[in-house]
Amino acid sequence: MGMPSNIGIIDTMIGFPHRDMKDTYAFITRQTKDKESQEDFKFPAEYMFKQVPEKEVSDTDDPVAITLQEMDHWGIERGMIGVGDEGGSGTDALKRYPDRFIPSTGFDPNAGMDAVRKLVHEFETYGVRAVSCFPSGTFPQVAINDKKMYPLYAKACELGIPVFCCAGVPGPRLKMEPQRVELIDEVMYDFPELTFVTRHGCEPWTDLAWKLMLKWPGLHYSTSAFAPKYYPKNIIDYANTRGADKVIYAGYFPMGLSLERIMTEMPNVPFKDDVWPKFLRENALRVLGLS
Repeated sequence: MGMPSNIGIIDTMIGFPHRDMKDTYAFITRQTKDKESQEDFKFPAEYMFKQVPEKEVSDTDDPVAITLQEMDHWGIERGMIGVGDEGGSGTDALKRYPDRFIPSTGFDPNAGMDAVRKLVHEFETYGVRAVSCFPSGTFPQVAINDKKMYPLYAKACELGIPVFCCAGVPGPRLKMEPQRVELIDEVMYDFPELTFVTRHGCEPWTDLAWKLMLKWPGLHYSTSAFAPKYYPKNIIDYANTRGADKVIYAGYFPMGLSLERIMTEMPNVPFKDDVWPKFLRENALRVLGLS
């Protein structure tokens, strides 16, 4: 049968075009040291992608409409977005189309209890269904298992929402140490109730990633920032065997991948027939508490 059509895909990482990309990603580039990252790139991982869709759609008065148009065209029923910036595109999108967007929020472990209060406020105000963190992108950097992260994990358990966390070598030219996949093991040991979803591939430690998913019930993997032709073979094999409930679709529009590229390549991924609905929809709904 292959990839089903009209399944109502849930995209757990989608965004909106930004007019000023360099300003938007300044939180990343401020700690880079190479000239390209600081002066030439508008998108911090630009060297990795042949095309950066955001460059082509940044000049718009309605970024929400651009993203929604792409979602409609490629069968994306709902997308998970960042909210909390009053007047920002995410908050605007949630107000205008609450049935199409799933709110999430970011977490800065360097902010201490203020970050916890912010998470609670946005949970109560916007109904956020997830919280995200980018360990290599924090400044100063904070590792996945650093005790500064523990208030996040504790509060996520208390609120019953998952943590989506970048793991593996980061795309931007930042130090990778905070995102080593083995660090997740300690976190899952200390927080057995936690639902933890990796972002951005876990490379080059994908064998370790699936082994840890086998070990820890709350650990999941999402495919954000990877074109389907580059999905790691061992992750596909894991989904097709014992991990059908653990691998979740995530895109990367408009940052580094177009939905056209993702959905054109997607049918060639060799998932088994019973894996497709879980990968594209059911796992996300369950993890986000929306099923």
